[in-house]
Amino acid sequence: MKRDMPKGSGPVLEVKGLAKTVALADGGKLDILQQIEFSVEAGETLAIVGASGSGKSTLLGLLAGLDVPSSGDVKLGGQSLYALDEDGRAALRGRMIGFVFQSFQLLPALTALENVMMPLELAGRSGARELARQWLDRVGLAARAGHYPKHLSGGEQQRVALARAFAMQPALLLADEPTGNLDGTTGRHIIDLLFELNRESGTTLLLVTHDDGLAHACGRSIRLRSGCMIEAEALLAD
Repeated sequence: MKRDMPKGSGPVLEVKGLAKTVALADGGKLDILQQIEFSVEAGETLAIVGASGSGKSTLLGLLAGLDVPSSGDVKLGGQSLYALDEDGRAALRGRMIGFVFQSFQLLPALTALENVMMPLELAGRSGARELARQWLDRVGLAARAGHYPKHLSGGEQQRVALARAFAMQPALLLADEPTGNLDGTTGRHIIDLLFELNRESGTTLLLVTHDDGLAHACGRSIRLRSGCMIEAEALLAD
């Protein structure tokens, strides 16, 4: 299946004047994000860096259309997310975005194979079982296909999550602190695998992290502080 935005065809993601403000109980307001603007080209790797409370999670939710901004817009493949209703945003998200979470988000009642198959089947892909097997083999878990998440280590669960995300061939992969629940050695192996799969697939990668070292694995970084974008810089990959 072809991606919506093949590599080199222009921005996969465009963010314009994005802001999020919430009302406080005392009648005041809290600015969680203020005037965030950037774009991500097809095939690019970008890190969103910031300490806890800097607005990273809120920004990620807005980029995926899981929340609604107070002002500004997000475009995926040239389509405005917030010109769509909730169902329209979900459909666009399903076509274009893959997710890798800190907490893995595997369904405990499904085997590793079934977890990878599920989004493929929901999308109506033919040959979902064989494709899922191929991706589990690619991440080194062919022998663990029939195991449930509780019988897998943290690193194995995150590899299943990577297989699930890449099997959908998303134009944009959002990775939220993907090594946050892993020890240092396992985390490094997962990051190596993430970038290896990304290079092979040509997927655009947006990585959210508090780890500057991890951010340096990306081609570019954006830093958030107290909801504001304070710098955007090119990085030399390690």
